[in-house]
Amino acid sequence: MIHEDEESRLARPVRTATTRSVLMCRPEHFTVVYRINPWMDPQLPTDTSLAVRQWEELYRTYLGLGFEVQLIDPIEGLPDMVYAANGGFVIDNIAYGASFTYPERQPEGPAYMGWFGDHGFDVAVPESVNEGEGDFLLVGETILAGTGFRSTSTSHGELGRLYGREVISLNLVDPSFYHLDTALAVLDSTPGQEHIAYLPGAFDAAGLVILRERYPDAIIVNDEDAAVLGLNSFSDGLNVVIASRAADFGRQLREHGYNPIGVDLSELLLGGGGVKCCTLELRR
Repeated sequence: MIHEDEESRLARPVRTATTRSVLMCRPEHFTVVYRINPWMDPQLPTDTSLAVRQWEELYRTYLGLGFEVQLIDPIEGLPDMVYAANGGFVIDNIAYGASFTYPERQPEGPAYMGWFGDHGFDVAVPESVNEGEGDFLLVGETILAGTGFRSTSTSHGELGRLYGREVISLNLVDPSFYHLDTALAVLDSTPGQEHIAYLPGAFDAAGLVILRERYPDAIIVNDEDAAVLGLNSFSDGLNVVIASRAADFGRQLREHGYNPIGVDLSELLLGGGGVKCCTLELRR
């Protein structure tokens, strides 16, 4: 006789890790001197050296997982450059550049496009305001695209024309989750076994209908874990690097056959970013 726990274990999907190539930026100039999202408060002190140490933990975690990690040089005066995910979106060796909403971050767009060009990617200069992989997530063959606070809906049309893939627009409604990658995590992007996690309260009614219909087995993350940017995570299909304080999300990941790996990026959270914000996937 198979006990219930054993039966549950046997029913889990087999998760498989796939080596990832990512781009990161060391937070040598990180601080909070302006406010462009609800997480930022220039009145609160920040510790750049602590931010660097925490970032290095994430960097070492990726190396330990066998990832190829490339680095872009940080630029003085661009404290948010550490959030590399916003610097573009890369599929099939084509890098769609970022065009930032706020003037404080706009110089990051050319900096990242310069790096892409110097490293052999075909660079597509954007016509529309967009903040890269902060709002664009590849799930299987489909691109989920966020709008409402940063990236414009016209950028979604650009994506579809550029990559020839289905693009699904999702409207974000909670200013604390202003980028799609703060409200939704891609756990398995393998075509045919797509799996995500998300926070329902971050989306409008139409978006929730889409998510529930397309991903009925999605992990639903609670408000407490979302509030420490637990969903701002990065998965290789088996190992999911998450905020160490997102305890219930970690529990759910284990129940679904994943290996959650917690890291502390609490200092970078003061700028409104977490694991995924620091991670731009490079898909050749």
